[in-house]
Amino acid sequence: MNHRQILAAGIAFVALSAVHPAFAQVEDSNVLTVGVGAAVIPSYEGSDDYRVIPVPQLRGKVSDFAFWTRGPSLYIDAIPNRGEGIDFQLGPVAGVRFDRSSRKSIKDAAVRALGERDVAVEVGGFVGIGKTGVLTSDYDNLSVRVAITKDVAGAHDSYVVTPAIEYFAPLSTRSFVGLGVSADYVGKKYGRYYYDVDAAGALASGLPAYSAAGDSSGFKKVGVNLTGGLSLSGDLRKGWALFALGGYSRMLGDYADSPVVSIAGSKNQWMGAVGVGYTF
Repeated sequence: MNHRQILAAGIAFVALSAVHPAFAQVEDSNVLTVGVGAAVIPSYEGSDDYRVIPVPQLRGKVSDFAFWTRGPSLYIDAIPNRGEGIDFQLGPVAGVRFDRSSRKSIKDAAVRALGERDVAVEVGGFVGIGKTGVLTSDYDNLSVRVAITKDVAGAHDSYVVTPAIEYFAPLSTRSFVGLGVSADYVGKKYGRYYYDVDAAGALASGLPAYSAAGDSSGFKKVGVNLTGGLSLSGDLRKGWALFALGGYSRMLGDYADSPVVSIAGSKNQWMGAVGVGYTF
C-alpha cells in the first residue's frame, strides 16, 4: 500500500471509501477495500429539497494498479504506483448520471412536471499528479486531477470536465482528515438538457421559459468538501473503519439562473455522508 490510498474525494461520497495512510507498506501491491454508507444529497442538482440514498464504495490495487469508485463512477489508474514520492495518474473513467431520472426522487412538483431525464452514461479519462510529504509530515498528500467524460447514451449528449485539488493528512495510523475542492465545466447540450425550460415545460410546470443555460458551455458549479476517517481496528491499513464527509457546492452562471434552480431550488447545495468500510 502507498500514499495514493489515502486519496478520496473530489465531488461526492468519497469518505465512504476506506482510505489508507502513506506510511503503509509499499510491498502491499494488492489490496481491496469495500465500503457502504448513507448520504444526504439534494433531490436533484440545484434542488433545495434533500433525500437519503445508500452509497456503496470500492477501491484497491492489483499489482500496483489502483482503482476506485466515486459515487456512480469507476476510475482505473493505468500507471502503476509503487510508493514513490511523486504519483503520476492516467487512465479511464466511466460512470452513470441519474439526475432527475426518476419522478419519485424529485420532490419539487414544478420540476417533476418537467418530466424525467434519461440516465446518462459518461465515459472518458483522467490525468493527475500527486506529491507525498508536502506540509505537515512525510505522509500527507497533495494531488491535482482533471477528468473529462462524455455521455454516450444519448441523454445530455455532452461533456463534463472536472478539475479537482485534494489534500489529505494522516493524523496517526488510526485517523485522517482531508480537504477537496472541485468544479464542473459542462457543454451547452448539458445545460440545455437539465436547466433550460421550453414552452411546453413552462406550460406544464408553471415555471418561466428559459434558454440561456444551453447557449454556451461554462462552469456549472464549484464545491468544497471535508472528509475524515477513524479505524475501529487501530490501523487504517486493515480491518474496519468509520468515515464521514460534509460538502458544500455553489451553482454558477446561467445554470444557477435557471428557474429549475433560482425558483424551484437553490444555488446553495449541501451534502453529508457517513459509512463503514473494511480493508482486506
